[in-house]
Amino acid sequence: MRNLLRKIIVSNGYYVVAEAGSGEDAVPLYKSHFPHIVLLDITLPNMNGIATLKEIKKINPNARVVMCSALGTQDLIIEALENGAADFIVKPFFDGLITQLNKIY
Repeated sequence: MRNLLRKIIVSNGYYVVAEAGSGEDAVPLYKSHFPHIVLLDITLPNMNGIATLKEIKKINPNARVVMCSALGTQDLIIEALENGAADFIVKPFFDGLITQLNKIY
């Protein structure tokens, strides 16, 4: 899934500065790179996406995080947005991803 996202992002003029396979890896990468936008999956090993979102928002309350999940339940979307996510995308439907990134960038 990260390969697909990278291809979509790069082919539309954005740069990928870091990638992480888990929430535990994502938080220190955020601290070292401070990216403009974070794409974050809800389902991650060890530390889920909501917990990772909360940690990133502690580091930078203005962090722009777009949550992604195949589990597009209303409860998860609301929880992500209540915890500071800028937007929520249901995988694998990334048709509107670049429009959303352009809107929040």
